[in-house]
Amino acid sequence: MFKFIFGPVPSRRLGMSLGVDLVPRKVCSLDCVYCEVGTTTKLTTDRMEYVPYDKVVNELTEYLENNPSPDFVTFSGYGEPLLNSRIGDVLKFLKDNYPQLKIAILTNGTLLSDINIRAEIMDADVVLPSIDAATDQIFKKLNRPEKHLKVEKHIEGLIEFSKEFKGQIWLEVFILPGYNDSNNELCALKKAIHQINPTSVQLNTLDRPGAIEGLHPATPEQLEYVKEILDFEHTTIVAAAATRKTAKAYRDDKESAILETIARRPCTVHDLRDIMGLHINEINKYLDVLEANGKITTEFGERGMFYRTINEK
Repeated sequence: MFKFIFGPVPSRRLGMSLGVDLVPRKVCSLDCVYCEVGTTTKLTTDRMEYVPYDKVVNELTEYLENNPSPDFVTFSGYGEPLLNSRIGDVLKFLKDNYPQLKIAILTNGTLLSDINIRAEIMDADVVLPSIDAATDQIFKKLNRPEKHLKVEKHIEGLIEFSKEFKGQIWLEVFILPGYNDSNNELCALKKAIHQINPTSVQLNTLDRPGAIEGLHPATPEQLEYVKEILDFEHTTIVAAAATRKTAKAYRDDKESAILETIARRPCTVHDLRDIMGLHINEINKYLDVLEANGKITTEFGERGMFYRTINEK
């Protein structure tokens, strides 16, 4: 079982994606109320080598030399990958040794106001930053940032990065009813998005349990309304993930794959079916054993029963 890479898992935006996790759970510059990984345990903007470079590249080498190539290698996982001070070195390793691979970076974008950090990730193929708020009031309510972060600097960093980056920028806007769906906030977001001018805008909403209770996803009709208000030509509503059955990338260690997946993202049995390409009855056998052994727990969410790992103390 790998410690710093996971998957490949079917991403709704990146096909079969091999994840690279560069920070422990959960080191981040934001503590978003909707985060499916859970509450941030270390809220910070301090960069360091949270995960050792050598261990990451050793795992990547072992996987990539012995398995089919994924659609993307994606820096994502427990927290904010740009907080790892050696993300640029890992990116360079991949580009030097596996130039055929496409590299994506999922980031909340809050650190892109730093020109040096922007320079470290210029060789990525796709960067997927986020912007959920364009006013400081909603930024603090929805994203709960580290105390030094301001929404104005967040937007400025995204604007500058968009000017410099030669790859594609897929800007995610996470819509959460009762938080950032007022006309005032949507108009502010529209202004910011047009200034950033990304390759595309991707509207998303709650799919798994968030960090706090009582949250509800936006309906398809609400997302269509937001799309109309934002009035950005290349805007899409994020679609469901492709199933794993038709993908070339797969893994055989089924129990470990389930644990790796739900450690980072709570899943329903149907999610695991699509990820693993297995019949639900077979998945339930693994889940029954894992639950009996005290390794996983359940919670009820918008789409049914979700499975997540029990945190070790």
